Amino acid sequence: MTDAPAAAPVLTDAPVLAHLVRGGFVESVHRASVVVTAPDGSVEQVWGEASSPMFPRSSNKPVQALAMVRHGLDLPDDLLALVCASHSGEPFHLEGVRRILAGAGLSEEDLQNTPTLPLQEGEHDRWIREGLAPSSIAQNCSGKHAGMLATCVAAGWDTATYRDPGHPLQLAIADAVAELAGEPVSALAVDGCGAPVMAISLAGLARSFGAIAAAPGQEPGSAPARIATAIRNAPEYLGGTDRDVTALIRATPGLIAKDGAESVVAVGLEDGRGVAVKVADGGGRARMVILAAALRAIGVRSEALAQLEHSPVLGHGEPVGALVAVGF
Repeated sequence: MTDAPAAAPVLTDAPVLAHLVRGGFVESVHRASVVVTAPDGSVEQVWGEASSPMFPRSSNKPVQALAMVRHGLDLPDDLLALVCASHSGEPFHLEGVRRILAGAGLSEEDLQNTPTLPLQEGEHDRWIREGLAPSSIAQNCSGKHAGMLATCVAAGWDTATYRDPGHPLQLAIADAVAELAGEPVSALAVDGCGAPVMAISLAGLARSFGAIAAAPGQEPGSAPARIATAIRNAPEYLGGTDRDVTALIRATPGLIAKDGAESVVAVGLEDGRGVAVKVADGGGRARMVILAAALRAIGVRSEALAQLEHSPVLGHGEPVGALVAVGF
């Protein structure tokens, strides 16, 4: 019998940063690590541990899209934001994916991401009522996969093997991830959608977002600048009409953000600072509460952040407590 792999310090050394309080009683706690990087990429502030490897999951999609732009992907802002997205599966998302594919001479049949029903509750229920089967285009990563395929067409690469870690597209993405993180990719696995996922540190993730967010002011027209501009101009394509990440971007000038599975979320600020959060237990409910508190702690404020920082706990349909950040 083999020993189980050891958990990284980003998980095991994480402090308690959120309490779920019911009737004045702490019912549950969440451990998390948070890092803030300065405009020069150095670590400015940290709660927990930020240098050990972790999987950013979908939080790294803007960096993946950056690599695609560098290798020929040329899309308007709404569709480029969709390539960065974990979208909700609303009709405009699916139509956008079809536009990306059609522009490359491809169709839904070329997508290799995992078939699912849409994330958005109303669309999810509608698909069930109408007997629609799970579909690759409805899955939240279909924009990224459509972008990967369109990049392969633009670069003259094989489209049938685009998910292979040794494919030129995935090698280009690995190079971009390492470049922006300022460190090598330390592990490789398969993400939920079937594409490779690459491990970097939490600090590397924050550093990447700070660099992208600052790019329009420093390198107008560059691939990082195009990604930042697309996210700011079309946040509903990055998430969805009722998603917290969309509301955060829309309400906070100059901010870009991307959430990921297993409770990861990253933010880039216009001045080049980056913030990244990893909740140790992987549960998603505390990630935005903790992020909002960290942003407040470094002087970033907006109405959306104030709302995100206080998440009510209900009892019999009435507020009886809250999920609150602690330690900031």
